[in-house]
Amino acid sequence: MAYKKRGGRQVSEIIPDEQGDIDQGIQDFAYDGNSGGAMKFVIVALVAVIILVGGWYLLDNYTNINLPGMSSDQNLSNGWQAIFLSNGQVYFGKVEKITDRDLVLTDIYYLQVVTKPLQQSQEAPTVEQTQSQQELTLAKLGNELHGPVDRMVINRDQILLTEQLKEDSKVVTAITAYVTEQAQK
Repeated sequence: MAYKKRGGRQVSEIIPDEQGDIDQGIQDFAYDGNSGGAMKFVIVALVAVIILVGGWYLLDNYTNINLPGMSSDQNLSNGWQAIFLSNGQVYFGKVEKITDRDLVLTDIYYLQVVTKPLQQSQEAPTVEQTQSQQELTLAKLGNELHGPVDRMVINRDQILLTEQLKEDSKVVTAITAYVTEQAQK
C-alpha cells in the first residue's frame, strides 16, 4: 500500500500486488490527528457556553444574587408604589427588588373595608331598619392576628399592574399621618 499526502492528511491508495490482486478490499484513511481536533474544539466550546449560560440563569433565578443583565432593578424608585394583584387586592409600599420571577415589597399598607352601623332612630330597630355604612381604611401589614413581617415577595404572574404614587395622593398622605402618629406613641 502506498501513501500520498493530500491536504494535510495521508491517504492510502489501493495498489494491486504482483499478481494483479487488490491488497485490501477497503480503503484505509490514516489521519495525522489534526483534522478531528477542530470539531472537538467546537463541541467543547459549545458545551462550555451552555454550562455558563445555564449557571448564570440558575444563579439569578434561584438565589438572591443579582447578576448584571438578568434583573430589572434599574426601574426601581424610592417613592410609594401601588401593586394591583389578580385577586383584587391592592398593596401600597416601597419596591425593594424586582426579578424575573417576583417583586419584593416593604413598608406595606393595604385597604380594608370597615362596616360601621348608622345611628338608629328612636323606635325599636328591626332587621329592615338596621343600616350600616362601609368605609375604606388603610391598614399596616404586620398588625394582623398571624403577625406577618413587613416584607412581601409577590409572584410577578399575580401582578396586574404597578403605579407610582404622587407625594400628595390621599394614600401617601394617610401613610405619612400613620407614621407620624406611631412615632409620637
